[in-house]
Amino acid sequence: MKVQINTDKNIEGSARLESYFAAETEKSLDRFQDKITRVEIHFGDENGEKFSLHDKKCVIEVRPVKLQAITVTEHAETLEKAFSGALAKVKKSLTTTFEKIKAH
Repeated sequence: MKVQINTDKNIEGSARLESYFAAETEKSLDRFQDKITRVEIHFGDENGEKFSLHDKKCVIEVRPVKLQAITVTEHAETLEKAFSGALAKVKKSLTTTFEKIKAH
């Protein structure tokens, strides 16, 4: 499972940021590791330098083997909260998807 992290022009993408979010993603999605080829995480700040609540955005796109990509989006006041919310959504979606496949 490859984890790729992208940021928009308003978010500074550092090596520390990338390693933290990649490690958290791998740890959280570990049980799906053999069923996923790639995870793309996109961070953005929708208002740039202006202050606003819930302006940080995290979009996670997961590419399961031989299935359509699953994409979730979460908005929050910090990158960490947006990431946590999006990661929870993607875990739930993956669990549901693979349970449906197993049931058939």
